[in-house]
Amino acid sequence: MALIPVAEAVAMVLAGAKPLPPKMAPLAEAAGRVLAEDIAARTTQPPADISAMDGYAVRAADVAAVPVTLKIVAEIAAGHPLTREVKPGEAARIFTGGVMPAGADTVVIQENAARKNDTVTINVTTAAGKNVRRAGLDFKQGDVLLPKGRRLSARDLMLAAAMDCPALPVHRAAKMAVLCTGDELVPPGAPRKEGQIFYSNGFALMALAQEEGCDVVDLGIVPDRVDDTVAAIRRARDRGADILVTCGGASVGEHDLVQKSLAAEGLALSFWKVALRPGRPVMHGRLGGMQVLGLPGNPVSAYVCALLFLVPLIRRLGGRGDLSLSTDSAVAGADLPANDERMDFLRARLAPGPDGALVATPLPIQDSSMMAALAQADCLLIREAYAPALKAGGRCAIVKLVF
Repeated sequence: MALIPVAEAVAMVLAGAKPLPPKMAPLAEAAGRVLAEDIAARTTQPPADISAMDGYAVRAADVAAVPVTLKIVAEIAAGHPLTREVKPGEAARIFTGGVMPAGADTVVIQENAARKNDTVTINVTTAAGKNVRRAGLDFKQGDVLLPKGRRLSARDLMLAAAMDCPALPVHRAAKMAVLCTGDELVPPGAPRKEGQIFYSNGFALMALAQEEGCDVVDLGIVPDRVDDTVAAIRRARDRGADILVTCGGASVGEHDLVQKSLAAEGLALSFWKVALRPGRPVMHGRLGGMQVLGLPGNPVSAYVCALLFLVPLIRRLGGRGDLSLSTDSAVAGADLPANDERMDFLRARLAPGPDGALVATPLPIQDSSMMAALAQADCLLIREAYAPALKAGGRCAIVKLVF
């Protein structure tokens, strides 16, 4: 199978992937979920004219000429509206959030009044409507305030609660199962024999998926045997995974058994081998209703491929519209040679230049096994396939890795 461009590979991953069915989620469980429908307010906010300040609810006509002394006829706290009208020559002590009484049309703040027993002397003229929040100032019943496709933030949940929506229709979170293959892998903290390394890729992949709102299932480390790999694939299906991510074993070596195991289970292969660096041997296919991404075993390759292919897939299944990773513009901090047929994602550090522009300087060694370099990187500097040489100071595109 020939190398295919990155953009074409992403399109193939997303082809046929549809948002997962919606469900009603209580507000306490809806953070980060994506709305499946437009949400309209079920109430008006504020539901009545209310005081914006502590002071005195009066008739503006009574305080048009000051000083003037008025009779205090009531106190109004938030949640305790007054049932009688404020008549000419009268005032009601009112607190922030209190409902404006009939007859009163303005609030004199307490700093501009002097109370003595059951009277108050007003010292500053206050126009009608001053210090009053009108009914519907924030929103009105029927206003569509939360649109379909919106990923719910803390601010959105605050608004939904005020709209009298105790639960919201959101797309179900995707479930992802991860299995990593290799006889050389052992869990962190376990005894390590000669020739073995500590398992690391799965932790990054699961964390990345969780950051995108995905539920994860860790299938652990699978030995380099077809029967064990097939058994792990079946566990993913039994657990109801929408996405199966495999890491390692997807190449063509004698011990690379993932593709063979998936084929035995009926994988419909979309592609294998992408014009990408790092991460050429990335694979995608479908196993019934389960999307399958086969990522390379090298940790940097696995991470970069997850950013490019897994993140958009999770977002699509979750109902989001912002599928692509956002890119920024920067200045190259070093000369870059002409590129070949593979789109390149260089690990780079960011620093402000003399003019304030971001300068992206690639790390000196770009080996796809180097996790320390990946952790030190602030961004990926993008080099398109066949990009011409770029001198230091030229503009380049980056994907930020620090948020």
